[in-house]
Amino acid sequence: MSVLSGPKGTRDFYPEEMSFQQFIFSTWKKTCQRYGFEYYEAPMFEHLEIYTQKSGDEIEKQLYTFKDKAERMMALRPELTPSLARMVAAKGNALKRPIRWYSIPRLFRYEKMQRGRLREFFQLNMDILGVEDVSADAELISAVIDMMRDLGFTSDDFRVRISSRTLLEELFTASGLDKDSFSALYALLDRKNKISEQQYKEELSSIIPGDELRNKFLAIFASDSLEQIQQNVGETPALNDLKQLFELLNFYGFSAYVTFDIGIVRGLAYYTGIVFEVFDIKKSMRAIAGGGRYDKLVQLYGGPATPAVGFAAGDVVLGDLLKEKGLQPPLSARSEVYLVAVGDSGLKELINLAQQIRSSGFSCEFPLKITNIGKQLKAANAARSRYALFVGGDEAKEGKYRCKDMSSGTEELVDQKEIIGFLQKNLRG
Repeated sequence: MSVLSGPKGTRDFYPEEMSFQQFIFSTWKKTCQRYGFEYYEAPMFEHLEIYTQKSGDEIEKQLYTFKDKAERMMALRPELTPSLARMVAAKGNALKRPIRWYSIPRLFRYEKMQRGRLREFFQLNMDILGVEDVSADAELISAVIDMMRDLGFTSDDFRVRISSRTLLEELFTASGLDKDSFSALYALLDRKNKISEQQYKEELSSIIPGDELRNKFLAIFASDSLEQIQQNVGETPALNDLKQLFELLNFYGFSAYVTFDIGIVRGLAYYTGIVFEVFDIKKSMRAIAGGGRYDKLVQLYGGPATPAVGFAAGDVVLGDLLKEKGLQPPLSARSEVYLVAVGDSGLKELINLAQQIRSSGFSCEFPLKITNIGKQLKAANAARSRYALFVGGDEAKEGKYRCKDMSSGTEELVDQKEIIGFLQKNLRG
């Protein structure tokens, strides 16, 4: 009988993998809390229409859908932003602005698997709602930069690439492109790095058949700086917003981490203004994080007009990059103290001491089946314990414990009445 495997595109988190995952999650939480964000959650599945009506054609192909027992169409959540907008719309103006929320949802997308992309994954979501000014965009982009720095990355490792859907609309309109083609162009641009050059040219020709207009479009995407765009089209509202955003990011001290990239468009239909994506410096991986403005989404769900900006960072690409850069933390101790039974020590004595140590705030374990000392020390190593505490033997007759530092191999005798103080001094410093 063959061994059963998990569904395609999912992961089993054994303790070692779970420790790495929790390192990412705990770092995310610290960053969010330092920036003054509050934690929230939403259902793992939603009514299907919350996605099909608001997120564009691309997301519809990736949904895991099912009928519930009342024959209602449901979908496992592929992202969290629609749920967030629904929640804010439901509360209306009862929620105090600005809203600063974060979440770490488990998400599902049925799509082709490749490096950095699975069908079940986690994301960090951070959103600010209720602030129209680009100061909110700057705050969020700074938060994503600090999230990366908190994980150990530097400006040599990644860049936040910034553009604006509004700027593109201004440039497309000025070039004479048909407004009805904008959505198709955004979707194509978002997929540009995922398809062949030949396919890109063919799809672009079908969206913009005329050579003259197509050449104008290509000229727009040859621009590599805000100054170049300004020289070609002059001042525009969206261009001024971007200039202000980069000025604010300079105030944060993050100029080295950000760059303008007109090719960043974001594929989802609800983005309305500034958009950004985080890539490793060589762009050898998929985007680590991405987000932008979605000023109309809350209103589309029946809520009051609410400017909003947010981003999501995926755990899969981020985990790959951490491993590539050698930024994985060492495994933490399963138990800080391992009790080693010596001589005629029995479970009663081990349990009493273990409970005393645990009640004092230290992790502790002991052999549930007492074996020879060599095997017990191997078990202490497997538990990654800092100290092996020998219980019984000649030292016990003198009212002492022999404590072995498992990292250095040094040993010392500690009075039994002072063992908690010893652990507090050496484990908590």
